[in-house]
Amino acid sequence: MPEIQHSPIEWRIEETLVPYPLAVATMEDRVAAIRTGTAPEMVWLVEHPPLYTAGTSADPDELLTPDRFPVYRSGRGGRYTYHGPGQRVAYVMLDLQRRGGDVRGYVRDLEAWLIATLASFNVRGVRREGRVGIWVERDGGKEDKIGANGVRVRRWVTYHGISLNVEPDLSHFAGIVPCGITGYGVTSLVDLGLPVSLPEVDGALRAEFANVFGRETAALPAYTANTA
Repeated sequence: MPEIQHSPIEWRIEETLVPYPLAVATMEDRVAAIRTGTAPEMVWLVEHPPLYTAGTSADPDELLTPDRFPVYRSGRGGRYTYHGPGQRVAYVMLDLQRRGGDVRGYVRDLEAWLIATLASFNVRGVRREGRVGIWVERDGGKEDKIGANGVRVRRWVTYHGISLNVEPDLSHFAGIVPCGITGYGVTSLVDLGLPVSLPEVDGALRAEFANVFGRETAALPAYTANTA
């Protein structure tokens, strides 16, 4: 994708757990501001307390332990997913109208971003036809999911985004059928034997974002802590 020539993307990285309703409200406010031209595009990196979210295609039967964690209805596409400490969630708010207006291409770019980020840690992430998210091959031909994506677009501005398992408690995924896919496991970078920290992942995400989506027009601080 060609270099984007407008206000630099704002990067925000939270240092505390962000409640899910606050995250959604913050994204919706930012989407409206981007649409009216009063705020720049933003990538917001967060962690959530343990919770489940239900996308627009969620099947109630796939919530296996409904009393385990709070469950939030989400306007993003997809089914049930888990968020919690040790998982990096990247909420991506971009003006697609200024970036070609290709929603399918945007989703592919999110997947490419995850794959490139994993590659920076020598992990081969792959897409699989009929299975959403990003997968890694394990011994014996087994495949586990390591990254997820779910998006919403409002008036050509994107929100929600991706998640990457760095070091979450993988047992928490047992309360749902992740993304409605059975017969496969869930893994993380640490589970793969890579003692990677969240700041290291954040650095890789930022570097690879520029390669996939276009470079920012001005340098920004690597970290800005916010609670909004």
